[in-house]
Amino acid sequence: MALPHAQMLDVINVAPLGDKLRDAVSTSLIKTGRVQLLHMVLPAHRDQPEHHVEDECIIHCLEGEVEVTMPGGVRRLGPGTLVVLPAGERHGLRARTDCAVLVTLLLRDGDAGNQGGAGNTRLNP
Repeated sequence: MALPHAQMLDVINVAPLGDKLRDAVSTSLIKTGRVQLLHMVLPAHRDQPEHHVEDECIIHCLEGEVEVTMPGGVRRLGPGTLVVLPAGERHGLRARTDCAVLVTLLLRDGDAGNQGGAGNTRLNP
C-alpha cells in the first residue's frame, strides 16, 4: 500500500533521520499538479542511474554525502547544500555515504514531462 501524500499547507518534516536513516525508504512527500517533493534515501555506494527531467529540478542534501554526476562534471553535496539543475540536464546520483536528499521537481499537469522525464529511468530506492 502506498503512503498518502501530504496536502497543501501541511507541515512536512525533513529533519535528518540520524540512526534511523539506514532503515528508511524513499518516499514521495507531496505531489500537486505543479510540484513534487521526493525524500530519497540512498545507501552508501549506491548509484542512481543517469536520467533527466524536462524542467529545472533542485537536489538538496539533507544528511550524508552525495555526488550529482553530470556530463559536464560532478557536484559534491553535504548536509544543508543543494544544487539547481537546468531543464533537461542529464544527471545521476552517487551516494558516498548513507544519505537522504530532498528532490524538488517542477511538473506540467502532474508530470515531470513525457511520463516522468524524457529518457527517464525509474528511480529505485
